[in-house]
Amino acid sequence: MNMPIKHILAAITGVFFAASALAQSQWDGWDYKFDREITSWAEMQSQLPPYPADGSLIPLDVGSVSSHRFFVDGRSVSADKDGVVRYTLVIKTSGGATNVSFEGIRCETREQKYYAIGRAGGGWVRARNPHWKYIEFKEVNAHHITLYGEFACNGKFVRGTAEQIVQALRRGPVRPQAID
Repeated sequence: MNMPIKHILAAITGVFFAASALAQSQWDGWDYKFDREITSWAEMQSQLPPYPADGSLIPLDVGSVSSHRFFVDGRSVSADKDGVVRYTLVIKTSGGATNVSFEGIRCETREQKYYAIGRAGGGWVRARNPHWKYIEFKEVNAHHITLYGEFACNGKFVRGTAEQIVQALRRGPVRPQAID
């Protein structure tokens, strides 16, 4: 089967442009590799932050509705050029349990995802379903919307460097004062 040269060139050009578009849409950040399993879980574990220590936990005020206490590990916060703020979240429940997760917030799309879950005694396990999910407002356990809107993102953009985000977390949320 002989194809005319113009059809072959058109096919090659189409493949080239499709590959270029795909390359343009790829995240060059950590989660791109994580999602597509370019590297093994063992390799990804070496890129995870250290397991959080009580001394590096910053309280996260999410309002008075929840009886749980929320913390961000200040050592784990990163604000990367891919538009994702990554951090370790620690939730101490009112029942005495502690939940630890390494997560990311994508500012451009107002989405969150879990990368890894902390194990009892330290260490990480890959999250079962590491997919981006839209951050909705919830009165109970409003930690993701609080992180997104008050600390990590300014609209569709990362609010600042990792250090600036950590400083803002330490200062706490800026809430309007009641007018007498």
